[in-house]
Amino acid sequence: MNINTLIGGDKMNKVMSSDELMKYINNMDSENSVIQFSIPGKGRFTLVLQEEDNQSIEADIKKNPQLEMMFKESAEQYKNGHGVTTSDLLKSLSVKNFS
Repeated sequence: MNINTLIGGDKMNKVMSSDELMKYINNMDSENSVIQFSIPGKGRFTLVLQEEDNQSIEADIKKNPQLEMMFKESAEQYKNGHGVTTSDLLKSLSVKNFS
């Protein structure tokens, strides 16, 4: 894992909008997998991009049957409108969240 992006170099930059944060996320890849930033009024963050594991979820469920129940509950909650995507979360942030 490389820490290639400390937004702003040696001094941590403040992210002032969800669009700005999304720009940094879109630029992440295996070579640029960690970014550090701060959001005024919220705090400092370290975002780590983790590569997807090729192992199927089925193998994990076989190791831990309780996991299957958790997936089913999560899917049901999402179906009932109790879930949110990362994009929707970013869209829900307003200017006042960053001040």
